[in-house]
Amino acid sequence: MRKLNQFISGDDGEKGESFLDEESDVLCSLSTTQRMYAFAGCLVAGLACMFLSLIVFAKPIKFAVLFTFGNVLAVGSTVFLIGLGRQLSMMFDSVRVYATAIYIGFVVISLICALLIHSKILTVISIVCEICALIWYSLSYIPFARTMVSNFMVRFCDTEL
Repeated sequence: MRKLNQFISGDDGEKGESFLDEESDVLCSLSTTQRMYAFAGCLVAGLACMFLSLIVFAKPIKFAVLFTFGNVLAVGSTVFLIGLGRQLSMMFDSVRVYATAIYIGFVVISLICALLIHSKILTVISIVCEICALIWYSLSYIPFARTMVSNFMVRFCDTEL
């Protein structure tokens, strides 16, 4: 497992900060292998919830709850790899703080529309916005991806994000 850790981090054997650092979260006592299993399990559970939400697509309230829960599980699965502190610092970095806030806002709005308001139209609209916010948030981790998407929108849709 140490070799996998060194491969992912690009480490040549010398001690340095790695992606799967054992000391990445002081409060977590999981080994690297346990963290990998927890990451994979959380990611698979999130993807399964998102897939199962497509089965109940005709019922927007059930769809919203399953889809949103799957999104949160999938996004939160990286906490097992890098730790909660580093995950939060990356999420609220100045580059992606607005994308994170918009994504979390639409997660909350979609759950409110589904569970409290029981409005199917508002739930579908909030889920579409949540998907767009998740895509924009995910693009913030890829260098120059948001710039390319903005340029694409300007060229083909004559608008800018």
